[in-house]
Amino acid sequence: MSRVIYSLLLYLALPYVLLRLWWRSRRQPQYLQYIGERFGRYGAQRAAPPDAAPLIWLHAVSVGETHAAEPLVRALRERYPDHRILLTHMTPTGREAGEALFGNSVIRHYLPYDYPGAVRRFLDHFRPRIGLLMETEIWPNLVHACKSRGTPVYLVNARLSEKSFANYQRMSKLTAATLRELTAVAAQTDHDAQRFVALGAQDVSVFGNLKFDVDPPAELLAEGAELRASIGARPVMLAASTRDGEELLLVNNKLHVATEVPDLLLVIVPRHPQRFDEVASLLEKHGVRYQRRSENSVIRADTQVLLGDSMGEMFAYYAACDVAFIGGSLLPFGGQNLIEACAMGKPVLIGLHTYNFADAAEGAISAGAALRVTDAIDLKRKAVALLTHPALTQRMGAAAQTFSKTHQGAARKILEALRF
Repeated sequence: MSRVIYSLLLYLALPYVLLRLWWRSRRQPQYLQYIGERFGRYGAQRAAPPDAAPLIWLHAVSVGETHAAEPLVRALRERYPDHRILLTHMTPTGREAGEALFGNSVIRHYLPYDYPGAVRRFLDHFRPRIGLLMETEIWPNLVHACKSRGTPVYLVNARLSEKSFANYQRMSKLTAATLRELTAVAAQTDHDAQRFVALGAQDVSVFGNLKFDVDPPAELLAEGAELRASIGARPVMLAASTRDGEELLLVNNKLHVATEVPDLLLVIVPRHPQRFDEVASLLEKHGVRYQRRSENSVIRADTQVLLGDSMGEMFAYYAACDVAFIGGSLLPFGGQNLIEACAMGKPVLIGLHTYNFADAAEGAISAGAALRVTDAIDLKRKAVALLTHPALTQRMGAAAQTFSKTHQGAARKILEALRF
């Protein structure tokens, strides 16, 4: 009955769903592409014939989940070379990230919204042997339809913050029924596992975080070396994956003109590409001398900020910097992924708001790989301390790399647990 009511509410919300697509397309026109796929319709594309190679389906909602899925996709291709792999997303940037990472080696589409008919058409079209849902993708109709067809579905790299846990508790019956229909849950941490069990999940294991298994691509390391050569000997502070409002805090607190580090270059990489122009306008408004990464030109000596307005180059930015601040944490957005910075051996600074990566954040702090900052003023103070004390920077960087390496292995554990 809970699922019937849920489906009815979804149908009632359909005008809002379409309006939201249109609204998002104002900043990202790609949202108006492939709309049929969001309702389980794949146009002229033929469904797989009965004798087609078996298909493994993995759902990664957006950019972060897609990058996290990379070591698992690599492991699946090695273990099952005779299988096709379908990678589904919900955002255009996730789809673009999938194309950049895997090219034509995987099939890419949008996962349809959780309408019963759309889910049925999706499963009829692709007929997956197994489904792997990344992180916190709990869709009642989708999971139920897979269960009814005998298709095993795993929730992998699963995480559940306190905030998400509280939200799911509000619809506890539907959540419990859905979790019970999953084949198994591969949680990132003990805390995540405990929350899933409390919501009703039954087969829950702790396998760690797939993000630790991501290998920095050689071509991005080379790009990072080129970028660093273009910058020269100047100290480089990276503000990675910043969210709305955080760039203003950096500018207002004048991190880019810290008197203790007069030749500092601040690199700002907004989390969402639709904000690149917005951040550029902010820098212009405040009289900041900046260049865009997309210009691909030598960094001028008087440039104060390099605006990272390129996609898929985060490892290059980490390779080129001395210290990394991880965005989404100065303001209450829950924080972004700090593991890539640690893997690159960079000292990490994070704000107070890291509930999306709580265990990784606390683990990095305990390992001496990261420092917590209370606000933008404290961020400037600790960044300056790191940039003016090379021995401290080196020590934290080494600790970050050790921290990253000791937490690898999630992809192998997940692969060994799959049954289909």
